[in-house]
Amino acid sequence: MDAGHGGEDGGAVSVSGVAESGLNLSIALKIDALAGLYGVPVVLTRTEDVSLADDSADTLQERKRSDIYNRVALANETPNACLLSIHQNHYTSSSVSGAQVFYRNTEEGKSWAMLTQAALRAAIDPENDRVAAQIPDSVYLLNHVTCPAILVECGFLSNPGEDQLLQSDGYQSSLAATIFSAYLQYFIGEVSI
Repeated sequence: MDAGHGGEDGGAVSVSGVAESGLNLSIALKIDALAGLYGVPVVLTRTEDVSLADDSADTLQERKRSDIYNRVALANETPNACLLSIHQNHYTSSSVSGAQVFYRNTEEGKSWAMLTQAALRAAIDPENDRVAAQIPDSVYLLNHVTCPAILVECGFLSNPGEDQLLQSDGYQSSLAATIFSAYLQYFIGEVSI
């Protein structure tokens, strides 16, 4: 499981000044804890606020590139892997809100993403009319892994209300439970938490 960004790459910054990377990590760790309860093995890309960049990468651009290459390598080297990448969204308009799931261009990724999007809508935000979408070619991580992969944008840090929700431990736990439940349903069968 990939908690997006980390270290010097904090990702998007919320309207209240909170970096995306910490929120991603918090949600990923909650999913990992649930997985442990169900005996589902998880390989985390990071367990603290660090970059996965090689020490030889000097500039921020080199470190970001090295970090993403190392995330891809970890996913591709993990037997029977599936990649779940946790992120937060940001937009120029503060009125935009709602989680959205993106998938790598495979039928398995698309089906998993559609199930996850539906679960998020049903459990978290019934008013959310977003649909699962294919990730753009420019997103290196999902387009270079060889396993089923989805990226969950849990919400918009540019929306003041959603920003506060995303910082809430209870809301993060609800997101984690919903995302993990969709994983269980897709990969293991009819299981609920």
